Amino acid sequence: MLRRFAFLPLLALSLPASAETATPPQGPTPIFQGRDLFGLEWASDPQISPDGSQIAYVRRSNDIMTDRARSTIWLVDTRTGAQSPLAAGSGSHSSPRWSPDGKRLAYVSSDGGGSPQLHVRWMATGQTARITGLPDSPGALSWSPDGSRIAYLMRVPGEEPKLGKAPGPKPEGAQWAKPLEVITTVQYRTDEGGYTKPGFDHIFVVPADGGAPRQLTYGQIDDGGPLSWAPDGKTLYFSTNRKADWERQPLDSEVYALNVDTGAVTPLTDRRGPDRSPVVSPDGRHVAYIGFDDKNLGYQNARLSVMDPDGRNSRVLTGSLDRSISQARWSGNNSLIVQYDDNGLTKLARVGLDGRMAPLASNLAGSEIDRPYTGGAFSVSPAGAIAFTSGTAQRPPDVSVWKGGERKLTSLNDNLLGAKTLANVQPLAVTAADGRKVDAWLVTPPTPAPGGKYPLILEIHGGPFSAYGPHFSTDDQLYAAAGYAVLYVNPRGSTSYGEEFANLIHHKYPGDDYGDLMSAVDAAIAGGTIDPDNLFVTGGSGGGVLTAWIVGKTDRFKAAATQKPVIDWASFALTSDNPAYFSRYWFGAYPWEDYQAFWARSPLSLVGNVKTPTLVVVGSEDYRTPDSEAEQYYAALQLRGVPTAFVKVPGAAHGTIAARPSQSAAKASAILAWFDRYRSKGASAATQ
Repeated sequence: MLRRFAFLPLLALSLPASAETATPPQGPTPIFQGRDLFGLEWASDPQISPDGSQIAYVRRSNDIMTDRARSTIWLVDTRTGAQSPLAAGSGSHSSPRWSPDGKRLAYVSSDGGGSPQLHVRWMATGQTARITGLPDSPGALSWSPDGSRIAYLMRVPGEEPKLGKAPGPKPEGAQWAKPLEVITTVQYRTDEGGYTKPGFDHIFVVPADGGAPRQLTYGQIDDGGPLSWAPDGKTLYFSTNRKADWERQPLDSEVYALNVDTGAVTPLTDRRGPDRSPVVSPDGRHVAYIGFDDKNLGYQNARLSVMDPDGRNSRVLTGSLDRSISQARWSGNNSLIVQYDDNGLTKLARVGLDGRMAPLASNLAGSEIDRPYTGGAFSVSPAGAIAFTSGTAQRPPDVSVWKGGERKLTSLNDNLLGAKTLANVQPLAVTAADGRKVDAWLVTPPTPAPGGKYPLILEIHGGPFSAYGPHFSTDDQLYAAAGYAVLYVNPRGSTSYGEEFANLIHHKYPGDDYGDLMSAVDAAIAGGTIDPDNLFVTGGSGGGVLTAWIVGKTDRFKAAATQKPVIDWASFALTSDNPAYFSRYWFGAYPWEDYQAFWARSPLSLVGNVKTPTLVVVGSEDYRTPDSEAEQYYAALQLRGVPTAFVKVPGAAHGTIAARPSQSAAKASAILAWFDRYRSKGASAATQ
């Protein structure tokens, strides 16, 4: 175990006197602490065997020596719950996929170093063979129906664009600067991926017992998974955008049929909007896919459709469901299992070819455990058994199985968290000023409130088109362990409540969602356990936007911490990693066409009102809400004399700001230290 002060804030923030002089604990503590992030484990990508007897799943944990999440593959018996490791050596192991007969398991592993490669394990003998030696990692693995081949996606390198040349010749032994970098693409960098190297994702097929892979698709476009085989093994179905202006049409993908022998590619859909995730029925008579007719709205439900294998007779199955389908898998020839979010919960249901739905499970949990986002993953056996990730507000994702009823198979964190007194999470009824009902949850500390009332942190989700729910959150548990109640809300604009609710912020975000958040704070105070003189606010991404917006609108919060925010929508729209998307869908114009619309919704426009001490937090390699956004706000606050400090998380992207456990704990500690500094004195919170 690490010592108490192993997790230092990312900048020098002085702790309250009581925290500075407190005696370090001499043994295990029942309160959740930053160092406990190294003890957590969580399940993802559960893949049930064809006979339904076993589930291969990715088991993630945090390695204290490398300060990174580590992925291994485990097997769990669906009858007994007994577990055994399958790929748990050094390196990273992911994407387990059963052969059609269940006798082999393909997966991707970096065991032995180098690029992650495709491996196959023969289950009867336990022998494993590395099938590929590729320059890049394969993805979207898909077995052919006869088990003889495996299709996958891989990036094919391209040529660097050239423009001019350096003077030459270079003298022998001279050390010149690196060549110029020339960029010609619309999207030239991605969050987490960084600046993209020339090349495109294409489809390959390789013999399942080893041999030379064969490239099936070509061209200057990215092909996308998942990949789905026709039962006769002659056709692969996939999705992409093959139109000439694909770079400027980020949502306009179609479903295609690929002839495996000839490489001929045939479009099966043709509408403006995303058509993706094709899956073929076991008898080959139907292809299911997900998509919608693009109306340039901020949010639209993705609906499940089916069509004939040649693209004819397409029809929507979930048109009457005012929710968005995220995944679909066939269960027999006449129904599919679908995943969707509903009122902050992630659910599974069975959908027949007649469109009728039957609910199955409602407690799926995703892998983003720093905050309580919706999410999850599942797979279906030919006989209809379902493996899925399940969780609660007290536990990260485990593996569950549904066979006529639900049964949890693993308890990955009972040993660690069973010895902890965790914060309690309860729903809070909220009515907005216009009478709308808004979902919220109140996290109460595991220790009594000094003086009978807790200080409150309003913690706001990102997106803004996403949703929180009653799910496990390390950030919220750390805040609560430090003595703060935490309030989180799904204001208008949140998903899982239907298209109308989400689009209440269409072309006006931030806006009325501010009122929903304030109504939630009022409701929490009305419960009698919250100190109205000790209110704090934080949030990341879209939550960072709203945090900066809130302190420009009101002085009721003692301190704020805006994390990875957008401060100026015009600069964001042209520097974010997807410039073809945000202006078109969130504003309906480009900044030079209607600059006032961008400025009126920018938190920077309100900075002249800010009096609240505000911490600014961002990852140093954030390309979604670039660090230049946070830097603008920090500079503006400094110039105005508003108390502020700037935290940069080294090496972190937008989506990985909490990926390294020491940084995740240190970030929470820095925010708590900032709030403690401005908290009305009484009993001080115990920062980690």
